[in-house]
Amino acid sequence: MKVIVIGAGVVGACAAYYLSQNENVDVTLIDEEFEGKATLAGAGIICPWISRYNDSDWFRIASRGAQYYPELIESLKELGETNTGYRQTGAIATSEDIEVIRKLKEQLEKKKEAFPIIGNIDVLQAGHANKFFPQINEKLHALYLSGAARLDGRLLASALVEGVKKSNGKVIQEKAALKKEGKLVSVSTSSGNLSADQVIIAAGAWTNDLLQSVGTSIKLEPQRGQIVHLAVNEDTSNWPVILPQDSSHYIVPFDDNRIAFGATREAGSGYDYRITAGGIQEVLNEGLKVAPGLQSQTLQDIRIGFRPMSPDNKPLLGEVPNLENVIVATGLGASGLTMGPYVGALAGKMALREEIDIDLGPYDPMR
Repeated sequence: MKVIVIGAGVVGACAAYYLSQNENVDVTLIDEEFEGKATLAGAGIICPWISRYNDSDWFRIASRGAQYYPELIESLKELGETNTGYRQTGAIATSEDIEVIRKLKEQLEKKKEAFPIIGNIDVLQAGHANKFFPQINEKLHALYLSGAARLDGRLLASALVEGVKKSNGKVIQEKAALKKEGKLVSVSTSSGNLSADQVIIAAGAWTNDLLQSVGTSIKLEPQRGQIVHLAVNEDTSNWPVILPQDSSHYIVPFDDNRIAFGATREAGSGYDYRITAGGIQEVLNEGLKVAPGLQSQTLQDIRIGFRPMSPDNKPLLGEVPNLENVIVATGLGASGLTMGPYVGALAGKMALREEIDIDLGPYDPMR
């Protein structure tokens, strides 16, 4: 069986990786380096149990995405890919209102019955969270849960691509275009035209551009996110992520003495790849409000990513009715690194007509 995957962000790379583990599948991963690929900009927080989305369908697939990581990381480790950027460091939810923290604890205790991966849950009165994150605002109350993780999307995508290569999959760094032949689609590159039994389109915010070229469209828009990275003069490798409860912003520490402040959510941005003064001011203000002790640290990098946004924040995952060999996997929005690998694996299973243990109806890409 031949399968082509377009897009090597975490969704497409994981789809190709899943397929490459089947010796009966000839998989080709095609990717072009667009400015603003969401995977390369994002700082992943693997903690769907604390979320602003009150949607059971979103939570179902996001929670399974979090649970999928240990299996995936172990599989990559067996191939010698250990630099995945994934680490279970825990998370801290913060608020100036202790009642917000206590209510959140009650909610998490109930969720823990179904998701023991949440781990330990501890209320930290103001002034006590600094044992986990030294620079945190001492006026903030906090809730610590040990089971949360963080991810460097660049490292995971790279490890997945290397895993595809080691499993005899093909990786092509070229621009891909679709060619419609009746109800089937083939893929054109500068090297020639490629046909396949299944084509998985996981090109993030650019997925709709490809579909429109063959007369199909989905409801998908790019949303610009600007994120700031600080170089810190301390070992941050085991620091937890921070999720302020009065904001959509976040803080993510990494292994290399680096901390990310994220991120703007700029709807209607199109593919405008620019760093803006207002965007960076917003991110820095929100980050330093939560962790004022980081004011003297070095501003190291600013990244821009275009989130692929569906209208309801849920993935666009499934077959395209008028294109018999096309599967779409995109639309993960701000949850791309939480559920991306799991969504990619689901797309791989769909291509192979394998049994899937989740109802995909709520994620129909044509909805």
